Amino acid sequence: MEYQQYPKKNISISDEVKDYVLEKKRNFRVCTSCGGPILLSTTAKPPKSTDIEIYVEDYIIYVSMYQARFMDTINMDMIPQYCDLF
Repeated sequence: MEYQQYPKKNISISDEVKDYVLEKKRNFRVCTSCGGPILLSTTAKPPKSTDIEIYVEDYIIYVSMYQARFMDTINMDMIPQYCDLF
């Protein structure tokens, strides 16, 4: 099966998410969950070759091509509450 390429669009990242990524010092991925888009560490959800890469200094936020079509902003609402327990 061949994936259809979608035009790249600008997806902004809130300052709070940038700070979160820099504080955690790791890469993240926006992927699909039953509740909508969710931002997880790539140790929990590895990136796929079809993901879009957005850089936050030395770190990358990978965005699922399925989510990228519908997103304008990556914000703190996408980070599950339990993630701060680790």
